[in-house]
Amino acid sequence: MKKRIYVLFLLLMMLLNLSAQQKDGTYTFLNATNSARVAALGGVMLPIYDSDIQLSTFNPSLINPEMNNSMSLSYVDYFNDINFGTVQYGHSFEKIGSFVGTIQYHNYGDFFYTDESGNIDNNQFSVSDYAVYLGWGRQLNDRISIGANLKFGGIQYEDNTSFALAVDLAATYKTKSDWIFSLAARNIGRELHNNYQSVINELPFRMQVGASKSLEHLPFTIIVVYDNLQKWDLTYNDPLDLEGNYDPMTGQVVEKSKVDKFAKNLFSHFVFAGELNLGKNLSLRIGYNYGYRQTMKSPTKKGAVGLSYGVGINVYKFKISYSRSEMHIHGSPNYITITTNLNSFKKH
Repeated sequence: MKKRIYVLFLLLMMLLNLSAQQKDGTYTFLNATNSARVAALGGVMLPIYDSDIQLSTFNPSLINPEMNNSMSLSYVDYFNDINFGTVQYGHSFEKIGSFVGTIQYHNYGDFFYTDESGNIDNNQFSVSDYAVYLGWGRQLNDRISIGANLKFGGIQYEDNTSFALAVDLAATYKTKSDWIFSLAARNIGRELHNNYQSVINELPFRMQVGASKSLEHLPFTIIVVYDNLQKWDLTYNDPLDLEGNYDPMTGQVVEKSKVDKFAKNLFSHFVFAGELNLGKNLSLRIGYNYGYRQTMKSPTKKGAVGLSYGVGINVYKFKISYSRSEMHIHGSPNYITITTNLNSFKKH
């Protein structure tokens, strides 16, 4: 046991050292949320250990034998004619662990060609991203489980193509008092090919750590996730200066107090969420991502940006999840996921 913990600690130190050299990359769609349950709970890695195959994409250490023969279909009605689709299937093997295969497709619609003057002709081209995952998870003992995703991501923008290979690594620890802690390092890899520029695009490396606890006398699970563990400073100076951060006379940035800057930066890392189970067939979910709010809010009308919410319903042999994420005051994406286990259709 001590040897395994020591190896995990060394691996964490290596990843933190690697992350210091990384920047946000071109393949940001690898961090996109396609699952309705994940979107409702903040759109990040979730430390919830159950049979839901949706959670494996962000946290492969949750892949377990209960996902054997599980299948999931997800659809996201994003902004305008942008839409996402995901298919997942899980299978377990007694000696080597459990696996989940995932195919994601992001379609951004059709675009018209234009000349240098902006004149539109009748020809169109399409833009899309796609990713293929093979996830593996295994329980080391009653407390610790580990997992990894091997994934292939591609971009198809008109005649421009590129693709990359990456891995996700994750570990989950369950305490005797039923706290669950998860750590995930995502998008460790590199671009293998592109035909539109001479430089290699970086991948959006990301680390997240989270905890969850199901209350004893209430069917409610609280979730707290610290996002972007690899990067402290998430602030930026808006060149449009919509919030009056520049001195109009000198053009210099108006420095805020150290306490204000520290607090804003700290809470930009945190995601808070909760899930209430009303019996066996109904779940209510809510999440708040302060980092999303700081990035996407409008100074004139902030609204509920950063808030997400959803519902889970069990109907016959299917689990249906629906959610909305308040990403911007001008619209909220709709997420729907249908999950079932094919073993439930077998006659006993």
